[in-house]
Amino acid sequence: MIVQNYSQTFFLKVSDDLTGISFMIRIFSVMFAITSFASAQQSVYRDPSPQHYKFQARASEIDSRAKAHPEIDFVFEKGGKPADLQFAAVDTRVAPQGKLVIWLMGHNGALFDKLSSYGFHSIQVHYANGWFGKLYGNKPPEDDLFLSKVRLESATGKDFSNAVDIPEPDGMMERALQFVKWLDKKNPQARWDGFLSPDRKSLRWDRVIVSGASHGSTTAARFAKYQKVSRVVMFSGPRDQYEVWQKLPSATPENCYFGFTHTLDDGWENDHYCRSWEQLGLAKFGAVTDVDQAKSPYGHSRRLITSANVGNNPGRAHSASVPGGAAVKDKKGAYVHENVWRYLFTHPVDEVGQPDEHDESCTIDQRALLK
Repeated sequence: MIVQNYSQTFFLKVSDDLTGISFMIRIFSVMFAITSFASAQQSVYRDPSPQHYKFQARASEIDSRAKAHPEIDFVFEKGGKPADLQFAAVDTRVAPQGKLVIWLMGHNGALFDKLSSYGFHSIQVHYANGWFGKLYGNKPPEDDLFLSKVRLESATGKDFSNAVDIPEPDGMMERALQFVKWLDKKNPQARWDGFLSPDRKSLRWDRVIVSGASHGSTTAARFAKYQKVSRVVMFSGPRDQYEVWQKLPSATPENCYFGFTHTLDDGWENDHYCRSWEQLGLAKFGAVTDVDQAKSPYGHSRRLITSANVGNNPGRAHSASVPGGAAVKDKKGAYVHENVWRYLFTHPVDEVGQPDEHDESCTIDQRALLK
């Protein structure tokens, strides 16, 4: 009898414990679901009529504080036409990535179509970046961070450089913030608000991918050194072969940088790309990989190249890495780098290749060659 009572008591205690454990599991499951929903809330569309949205708006109309800077050829009108148009796109029919791509070059409709098909929100902003052709000649300045400072001021609107005077409303960060706030009002069903901080005074940079080509990719990489972002996608860049900002500490983890260039691009002549990629730390994550000879995921490398046929034209090669008119197509008219572009923007950053050694043919100190 005593044994029976003890057994019953033990059984009831275990049952109570199991019930308690089950209850706790359910509580944690609910809490996890709530947390997951909160973190992914920006990705939940509220669109009764899902579609591919495309927008354009003038920066000067979105923000009355915006100003022209004719001294660096940064104006609101050229030839009687608006020069400060900004573009955005999102496709609410596609499962969302919950990431915003900020493109730091002129609008590229073909690229934005690709990004929309991947599930990204995308914007191109008009910010004070016209300084490049005005401030830099053939001979590099003695300051080996000269362009670095100008790029940061152009991107942030903060006083980094004595060569330019770009206030916050005309920098990329503020232009992007004001544009996203405008899009949130214009297109709330696409949940642009998910990229705004709770107080709406800044972007959620942990949900932002910065990208560009050539000059734009260089500024994207320099900005990501300063501001931690989700990812950096660099087409035909970075350049700045006489600067050393590439080896500065990075707020954005090194494995979050991805680059893609054509081997006929003249950026290889002065080792623009190999030195930038190495100094950014990308050799840690895989060898330079020829996408014409490898399949995705390309050994998880961050340094991708192509030698696809561009008619032996270096100018076209410089633009061929990005979707658009210069991109290479096959006999059926399909882009040959479809898989590369998807990889650059969506490959998990934690999946990396094997470390690679320094390329002895790549001259890191380009200034030494001028002496």
